[in-house]
Amino acid sequence: MTEDRTETQVVVVGAGPVGLMLAGELRLAGADVVVLEKLTAPTTESRASTLHARTMEILDSRGLLDRLGEVPSEPRGHFGGIPLDLRLPSPWPGQWKVPQTRLEELLGEWASGLGAEIRRGHELTGLTVTGDHAEAVARTPDGTTVSLRAKCVVGCDGENSTVRRLGGFDFPGTDATRELLRADVAGIDIPDRRFQRLAGGLAIAARRPDGVTRVMVHEFGARPSGGQPSFQDVADTWKRVTGEDIGGGTPLWVNSFGDASRQVTHYRDYRLLLAGDAAHQQMPIGGQALNLGLQDAVNLGWKLAAQVAERGPDGLLDSYHDERHPVARRVLSNIRTQALLLLGGPEVDAVREVLAELTPRENVRTHLAGMISGLDVRHDVGPGRHPLLGRRLPPRPLTTPDGPTTGARLLRSGRGVLLVPSGDGAARSLRETAAPWSALVDTVDVVLPPHATAEDSAALLVRPDGHVAWAGGAADDASGLRTALLRWFGAPKAPAASVPTPSKTPAASAQVPDTATAKKRRTDMGRLTGRTALVTGASRGMGRATAIRLAQEGALVAVHYATGREAAEDVVAVIEKDGGRAFTVQAVLGVDGDVHRLFLGLEEGLRERTGSTDLDILVNNAGVMGGVKPEETTPEKFDELYRVNAKAPFFLIQRALKNMPDGGRIINITSGLTRVANPDEIAYAMTKGAVDQLALHFAKHLGPRNITINSVAPGITRNDNPVFGIPEAVEQMAALSAFNRVGEPEDVADVVAFLAGDEARWITGSFVDATGGTLLG
Repeated sequence: MTEDRTETQVVVVGAGPVGLMLAGELRLAGADVVVLEKLTAPTTESRASTLHARTMEILDSRGLLDRLGEVPSEPRGHFGGIPLDLRLPSPWPGQWKVPQTRLEELLGEWASGLGAEIRRGHELTGLTVTGDHAEAVARTPDGTTVSLRAKCVVGCDGENSTVRRLGGFDFPGTDATRELLRADVAGIDIPDRRFQRLAGGLAIAARRPDGVTRVMVHEFGARPSGGQPSFQDVADTWKRVTGEDIGGGTPLWVNSFGDASRQVTHYRDYRLLLAGDAAHQQMPIGGQALNLGLQDAVNLGWKLAAQVAERGPDGLLDSYHDERHPVARRVLSNIRTQALLLLGGPEVDAVREVLAELTPRENVRTHLAGMISGLDVRHDVGPGRHPLLGRRLPPRPLTTPDGPTTGARLLRSGRGVLLVPSGDGAARSLRETAAPWSALVDTVDVVLPPHATAEDSAALLVRPDGHVAWAGGAADDASGLRTALLRWFGAPKAPAASVPTPSKTPAASAQVPDTATAKKRRTDMGRLTGRTALVTGASRGMGRATAIRLAQEGALVAVHYATGREAAEDVVAVIEKDGGRAFTVQAVLGVDGDVHRLFLGLEEGLRERTGSTDLDILVNNAGVMGGVKPEETTPEKFDELYRVNAKAPFFLIQRALKNMPDGGRIINITSGLTRVANPDEIAYAMTKGAVDQLALHFAKHLGPRNITINSVAPGITRNDNPVFGIPEAVEQMAALSAFNRVGEPEDVADVVAFLAGDEARWITGSFVDATGGTLLG
């Protein structure tokens, strides 16, 4: 019996490296995702351990390499057991040794940190596809059944994929005719062997730093057993092939893999998709299977996110099959060749000798190394002759007006990137062409080095997966750029409200800002262009001023209110009148379901205006004052203060992190009362003290994602309290400030705007005194 139903945008089945990579990519692009994994805990088996250059580049483009720490590398690999130098132009040439367990841990932390929900112990048992959704049914560890409704389901569940079986995908190919037995064994001391061909078979042995030896063995002519081998099977075969006895060792892991070779005919069937070994089965030679699957996920993620957000152009999701199917077909072909060279008997020796003579030749070596590493992949992205078209953006250093960077760093947001040579005559035209897509594509000026070639001087449109989708440079290339933007990013969304066009009537002319105001707006706007912000409690006071200020900087602002709808709409009207963009979102905080309701409205508003649900800036401003003496504070009032002032900000942050890209900003409005005493606000000050702790502790948690979080503490700031209409009272309050005046909401808004911008990237976990010197004593 179904006890639970979850609504999401994408269900990913399988929490191995491919499923977790895909989940992270989907969240990076703003899609909601739930991952189902039948295992109750991550596997301790490191089946694969090799990452190739292209995969390392992809991990760098997501900011994940630093988290891996020191990674051993090996410049030499092999082709069918024949040594092969894998070094090609890349920051990470050769192959890199990362145990699959560590890779899964890394990708799991990344995907979860971005907001992916990973449900372990959930085994897929049923799939239903209708015209408007796909429904996955899973069995939980306690035997209950859960149902998940999504727009799409992706099988990343390995060569025995349940999604592939239930979805009825055709999976043609050949079964295994040979197999390699494999075991990790402790307590043995045997020589290391690298693809040693002996009279009776192939033997491989490598001792790890922890003393465990991985052995792999194939006996020439032996057929697959068809079942899970025992350690005794491995030890017996090893002794027949090498003459060595490893039977006294302690097996930590035993398995086998054969040379089966299969590939589904289509990677997509309407709302069902496959990636990794669910889409293709091959012998895991040289780590190519793992790398192939990870690259599937990166190709698919941004496209699927666009599709479920209903902003993907026609054919975008089909391009996943069109691009990745031929890549996998080629990889499967080279793996079949290698399997024959590795596991074939004496009959392949002559072929091996000829190939060993050819591989040192540079053109042969680079061809094979490019194929194995994935660096030579080129997609059909449209017309053009530029040599980079369809290829991955070379990882060369770039210089921007802000300083040196790399293509990988520019791609970490998961958005597209337009690289425009600064000073080029066509630069302005290209920037203007790309401007309507600013929510999906970052335009970056590149300073060309002296004596740059025409090829190096081209403007480049780079997809989120790092592949170049368009190259040009002349002024008349703007139409080609627009065609590429439409093909890969869809039609740009119209803004919620356009800048008003001045009328010729005298009354309307009076509404046109004067020259000084217009000049100031042109100067100030732009620091936050392309970013989105949520300001809670934005219908009045400091929240209102903050929303207006962020919009002046170019942000699209969600103006939250609890009950003051007209006041919130007035804030939006002020912003739009000044040429900015904003919309309202309503939710009463401090009640059950408050955060859920707020984000339903927020995501709907963001999706309508940007095609994405990304939230770059969160300002937790909403709150309630106490104004009650401690002896008169009731439990009900105390609970209300905590629910609105402390609990709501915590869970707003928790929820916002699912939408917030790396590099986001969180600003919490607290109070100077956490530093000075006021007996009438003890409970209120306690709640704001709790909010100060959010910045301190979340800063440590969010540092790896380059998300900053800070507290801004206003002092006495003008609001709609009647006391500010009493001159004598205002004079007394002003005397507390070093500037002998009370604060204005704009004073606080300017501090918030600074913390929301790039200039504050090195400030996090801080308490910013915005009391006008009230705390100086």
